[in-house]
Amino acid sequence: MAPSAWALCWLLGGLLPRGASSGPSLGLSVPRLRLSYEDLLSANRSAVFLGPRGSLNLQAMYLDEYRERLFLGGLDAVYSLRLNQAWPDPREVLWPPQPGQREECARSGKDPLTECANFVRVLQPHNRTHLLACGTGAFQPVCALISVGYRGEHVLHLEPGSVESGRGRCPYDPNHPFASTFVGREQYTGLTVDFLGQEPTIFRNGGPRPALSSNPDQSLLHDPRFVMAARIPENSDHDNDKVYFFFTETVPSLDGDSSHVTVSRVGRVCMNDVGGQRVLVNRWSTFLKARLVCSVPGPGSAETHFDQLEDVFLLWPKPGKSLEVYALFSTISAVFQGFAICVYHMADIWEVFNGPFAHQDGPQYQWRPYEGKVPFPRPGVCPSKMTSRPGRSFRSTRDYPDEVLRFTRAHPVMFRPVRPRLGRPVLVKTHLAQKLHQIVVDRVEAEDGIYDVIFLGTDSGSVLKVIALQEGASAKPEEVVLEELQVFKVPTPITEMEISVKRQMLYVVSRLGVAQLRLHQCETYGTACVECCLARDPYCAWDGASCTRYHPNLGKRRSRRQDIRHGNPALQCLDQSQEEEAVGLVATTTVYGTEHNSTFLECLPKYPQAAVRWLLQRPGDEGPDQVKTDERVLHTERGLLFRRLSRFDAGIYTCTSLEHGFSQTVVRLALVVIVASQLDSLFPPEPRPEEPPARGGLASAPPKAWYKDILQLTSFANLPQVDEYCGRVWCRGTAECSGSFRSRSQGKQAKGKSWARLELGKRVKSRVQAEHNRTPREVETT
Repeated sequence: MAPSAWALCWLLGGLLPRGASSGPSLGLSVPRLRLSYEDLLSANRSAVFLGPRGSLNLQAMYLDEYRERLFLGGLDAVYSLRLNQAWPDPREVLWPPQPGQREECARSGKDPLTECANFVRVLQPHNRTHLLACGTGAFQPVCALISVGYRGEHVLHLEPGSVESGRGRCPYDPNHPFASTFVGREQYTGLTVDFLGQEPTIFRNGGPRPALSSNPDQSLLHDPRFVMAARIPENSDHDNDKVYFFFTETVPSLDGDSSHVTVSRVGRVCMNDVGGQRVLVNRWSTFLKARLVCSVPGPGSAETHFDQLEDVFLLWPKPGKSLEVYALFSTISAVFQGFAICVYHMADIWEVFNGPFAHQDGPQYQWRPYEGKVPFPRPGVCPSKMTSRPGRSFRSTRDYPDEVLRFTRAHPVMFRPVRPRLGRPVLVKTHLAQKLHQIVVDRVEAEDGIYDVIFLGTDSGSVLKVIALQEGASAKPEEVVLEELQVFKVPTPITEMEISVKRQMLYVVSRLGVAQLRLHQCETYGTACVECCLARDPYCAWDGASCTRYHPNLGKRRSRRQDIRHGNPALQCLDQSQEEEAVGLVATTTVYGTEHNSTFLECLPKYPQAAVRWLLQRPGDEGPDQVKTDERVLHTERGLLFRRLSRFDAGIYTCTSLEHGFSQTVVRLALVVIVASQLDSLFPPEPRPEEPPARGGLASAPPKAWYKDILQLTSFANLPQVDEYCGRVWCRGTAECSGSFRSRSQGKQAKGKSWARLELGKRVKSRVQAEHNRTPREVETT
């Protein structure tokens, strides 16, 4: 380091860390890589479509991999994009409300700018050449067919003659959550079907059968917030197929007061349900629901519950395996903000629906399992071969006895909740600076097993790429945050995500636009086997020359190195000498510090997961010792800070990073301490005003004057003067530098600042050379 005043100015100018700590920070896992919006674009990893007029206010996305197109529904428009990296030749169809509808919407008290428009919220395939699109229509829901052409064509236009009412298919309010899925021509939707948004229902329409809905008088749904709807087959008998709805609802508390509690649910209806003959006519006669529990076990029987369902992703398995449901939850607590991911096996959900029904004797009574006789066919089951009896086959819900339908109406809730796999979340994140909204999952085969890579969309426009490692049934999962990708330049909540395993792409939607994002870019982790192995990314492996995409179907090859579970490069990279990587390639840099002054040794590991250790080799010692920290020597996040340097601190400092048992040298610094007695010879007294500076000398204030100025400057009141003081130290006594400093203080960049540093460094080296009787070449080499 340079002499004391220069060292202090250098630190205060930006190298000194904001806070000091005794080691790595505790708490949340940090991403191994953080890639900004510009990083993603420059690396050709993402492409963003923002439309011809700025914000698209997107509300719907349909990924059509057969046609190789992406369809988007936004504000008064539908868009079509080709699935190429640069979004070539986008198409747009304008679809505003009918004349007079905006004005009518505004007269009813709605916001003319944010509500009185046609927000397209449904995009689904209708046939080989058309999509069905539905929008809010300025609080008058509307649907129409959009011609998209055959595969290979890129056409997009609205069929004017197909426009019809969208009531029951699309919500009135563009901000109301809803869930929808199509099975053939029929649409199953969970939504509110009235202008005020106070009549929640599950609706089926669009097909040859009469429309079917839940009875609002049954109180089946309590202020629901629908998240997802999907058809999930139960077995090979398609008569048993059901549509499942995932939602959150607010139900009355059982404490006897007027409070309410929030619970998450999974509900289902039979696809062949046609309602009853005399009871539940044109109403669902097979609707049942169960609670989804996602909680963290605590001491005793206490549990921390995550009750607000944010998003659901269905991970479809290979044939013969059970479907897995990935659910993202948040807390509704005022104490802390937290998120959890729970995974449910579909077989466990089926078991709960086959279990006891919940029964309540009165509004203030506790729920308990129903212990009476359950009628046949079992309420909630679908008409199929399983419901047939000799002499009477129940081939339709209209054939069900009234007793069965009345029981279903009175007992729509299952007693047992659905609990997650292993009884706990696979991932818990609390006190985040950002909120999590969306989840998609990709099951990836790696060299040492199969891993689920989780992508999480945040409210700041970024995507987190995470894996959760489970060592055993009783062990707590280990969270590994691989990347944080800032997809959108402007912070904006991510509202929808779709994954294409075929293309290895993630499609991310916000109100601003849509982004196409590569799931992986292995070379970003580094150019060495160690870096690739420590990344622990299931997509990536070391192939002997670079970090590249891992392909399991290429067979076992010794050159491919990958260790996701442990990330141990000492075993995977045996042919690369650890001594060569850790020490041989790291040069030693000499720094200078003055006795009794502050000095900073900087060490920044490439990745934040690494633990940092400092070793000191003193002159004459046999081997290095670990640096001991105390009030005088602080271990900060950016390096070692000596608050008061001692002559005994001189030596060679080695900063090493340790990660998963692998240690490598980050920096080696030879600290030379200039003792206090040398300062008088290094810095002669400042000449009198009438005398010019001595040729070859360094004009400077006496050290004691510097210390006095430094103490004054380090007070909070004088911090704005630091830059000005440093300019005087660097430039004092030199006319050229003073002129440059004056221009810098007027808002311009100073040439004198860098010149003074260089000049001061040269003169310090000259003084050190004289003290140690070295040649200039030896000093320059050092």
